[in-house]
Amino acid sequence: MSGFKTPYPDYDVLKKWDTPSWNEQTRAVIKRRLDEIPERRFLSEDEWTLLEAIAARLMPQPEREAPVPIVPWIDEKLAEDRRPGYRYVGMPPMREAWRQGLAGIAGEARERHGTDFRDLEPDAQDALLGAVQRGEIDGRQWGDLPADRFFSELLLKEIVAVYYSHPAAWSEIGFGGPASPRGYVRLGLDERDPWEAEEQHV
Repeated sequence: MSGFKTPYPDYDVLKKWDTPSWNEQTRAVIKRRLDEIPERRFLSEDEWTLLEAIAARLMPQPEREAPVPIVPWIDEKLAEDRRPGYRYVGMPPMREAWRQGLAGIAGEARERHGTDFRDLEPDAQDALLGAVQRGEIDGRQWGDLPADRFFSELLLKEIVAVYYSHPAAWSEIGFGGPASPRGYVRLGLDERDPWEAEEQHV
């Protein structure tokens, strides 16, 4: 479990809401991200709960009363088949890769531990995900999907991207959100615009 503590404990990016930093389009996008969490449309209930358990290990949020929702936004992307415009060589199409990858992790948990991934102790979950990341897997569970590439190029990348698209994560890292329309002026090393967060070293 990460011992990370934000150097911006008093910063709240949402205080920019009615300032020149954000325009109406920015506010509309952020409002949807906060208030209109997508419901399950693509993943099965078992796939959804499995992915929630995986996300909780790859992006732990023990300090949050209301964790940043991750799985709903991945599900929405899959339901709408929003692809990046390219496909990795040797990987099946995005939707098929996600289904195979989640089935592979579920199969590894059953093969190694005789139970569902979400029922494993955290250390065992971490060890299993580490094996997937390194490609140390039972090939029977994965078919033609490279486990290590699924982990790095889809699973981990998407979980981290969704997390850091949320305002709560922006506050945590001192990010001011989209630069439209105000923009950023002071771009040099250790330079900070007056409306940017200031680190607190304790």
